[in-house]
Amino acid sequence: MANLLERLSQRLLLGDGALGTYLYSLGLPRRYCLEEANLSRPDLVRRAHADYREAGSGLLRTNTTGANRASLGRFGLEERVGEINRRGVELAREAAGQGECFLAGSVGPVWLRAWEGNLSPEERRSLYREQITALLEAGCDVILLETFTELLEATLALSVAQEVGAPLVAVSLAVFEEGRLGNGDTLASGIASLRQSSARIVGIGASCGILASLHLLEGIELHAGEFLCAFPNAGKPEFYEGRLTYSASPEYFAASVERFVEEGVHLLGGDYGTSPRHIAAMAPELARLRPRREKPRRLRLPVVEVAREAEPPKIEEESLVDRCKRKPVAMVELDSPRTLSMDKFLEGVRALEKAGADALTLADNSLAILRVSNLAAAVAAQRCARLQTVLHLACRDRNLLGLQSELMGLSVLGFRHVLALTGDPAKAGDHPGATSVYDLNSLGLIKLIAKLNAGVSAAGRDLKAKTNFVVGCAFNPNSVQFDSQVRKLESKIAAGAQYTMTQPVFDAELVRKSAERLKPLGIPVFVGIMPVLNFRNAEFLHNEVPGISIPEGLRERLRYLDGPKATEVGLEAARALAEAVLERFGGIYLITPFTRYDLSVRLLEELF
Repeated sequence: MANLLERLSQRLLLGDGALGTYLYSLGLPRRYCLEEANLSRPDLVRRAHADYREAGSGLLRTNTTGANRASLGRFGLEERVGEINRRGVELAREAAGQGECFLAGSVGPVWLRAWEGNLSPEERRSLYREQITALLEAGCDVILLETFTELLEATLALSVAQEVGAPLVAVSLAVFEEGRLGNGDTLASGIASLRQSSARIVGIGASCGILASLHLLEGIELHAGEFLCAFPNAGKPEFYEGRLTYSASPEYFAASVERFVEEGVHLLGGDYGTSPRHIAAMAPELARLRPRREKPRRLRLPVVEVAREAEPPKIEEESLVDRCKRKPVAMVELDSPRTLSMDKFLEGVRALEKAGADALTLADNSLAILRVSNLAAAVAAQRCARLQTVLHLACRDRNLLGLQSELMGLSVLGFRHVLALTGDPAKAGDHPGATSVYDLNSLGLIKLIAKLNAGVSAAGRDLKAKTNFVVGCAFNPNSVQFDSQVRKLESKIAAGAQYTMTQPVFDAELVRKSAERLKPLGIPVFVGIMPVLNFRNAEFLHNEVPGISIPEGLRERLRYLDGPKATEVGLEAARALAEAVLERFGGIYLITPFTRYDLSVRLLEELF
């Protein structure tokens, strides 16, 4: 068999389509580990490969895109990485039959869910090394790194493939219509960088349809000895009767073949929604064409900006981080209502402002208990008071799309201060049938906000402006693993956190320890202070609320007290702790229990 690069330099090559979506159409159950089908349903995988081969594919991608230890571990298959990858190559080879047909060992990025933590670069290298080695040992002609949205991740996987001796590596980047990768780099700069790292075949795939792919390829240069690949989707998916369907017809794919060749593509196939019928329609069109060896980048005429009347400059509120540098800052948490009655909440807002609070902080359905949206509550509060607002934002209820939309909305409305949280699990709240999303965790959310502050979305889209969020994060000093919590805080600061708010503290020694360990980190620390109301309240917080620990001495003082007397003891303890906090830190975070804003008002009046 001729070398793949020699083949591409002389003739165009037709790839295959979306193996996954086609397998589902053949009867593979949804919510099934796609790669595990290599072992449990080899008949379906073999048939899918054979159908693409019969349609005219000269390159088959193995059913191994997500067959790394991290992804397979979600299905209890982490010890079968080598077996699944080797079997994937065998099934593709069996389907290839006689004649010239190349096998591409498909490797996708290592995706981790929010609750699965983070992996170091060396840990990720180990995952790629294990998978790629198995594919090479099984006899792949090329390692195809596909569906990579992050250039750093693609470059890391490329270096691993080269280290383990891959004879040829191809990379397809997944960029959307805006033509930017997750870090904001353009497709053109990403491809140039991969070429410098010795990727011989580079291109685009698994992200957008035909027209968008062609549009993006217009900006890619091609020189002698360079090769481009393209695997466009069959249009946008539509969800109908429990299935995703794609509208782009085989005829539409066939009509686009010549344009892809004009843009310098040597290896052309399809991705999501692309069936063997699409490949069969493309085959005769590709057979009559010859590869283009060089192509300049197509330049577009500059857009002429129409002069606009200058808008008056916006007056931006002083950040709490800056305010801490000149005075002690009092931040007060007041929960939005659990009903549609807003009167008591707004009374509390007005009272807190009058008592001297600097900022109002609003939780995002804390403890997964349903409340009025904190954004709506913040807007209502601004109508009756001039307090700054710190909005908590949890990853529990919104996917990556929803989080970005929410943040963009906050920015448009002028809110700057955000506390990035993972969020309490939905099943622990008052709607146990609800599900948690967790596309991101708090660290991922901080990184996302940093991107928005740089003016790009998670997908790399230019937002035409930059958000200006002041990003906060949580810290739990009550944890038995205090040092581990400090390390987590350090990673959040490295990701872009500018201040931290702690869980409520009930121990003066813990205040001292927190000051000793956290002040050197160089960001404002708002230590949480919450008065307990009575013994029952103290027992509940200590035993049933995650992240809260109340000393036995305080609980014993409250055991035989009730009513106002118990509340006074709780207030006295909170006041003493607050004074200890203000001696060591530039701010304080008062947490109002059960909307008893009168207690926060008293603390404010006595402390400031």
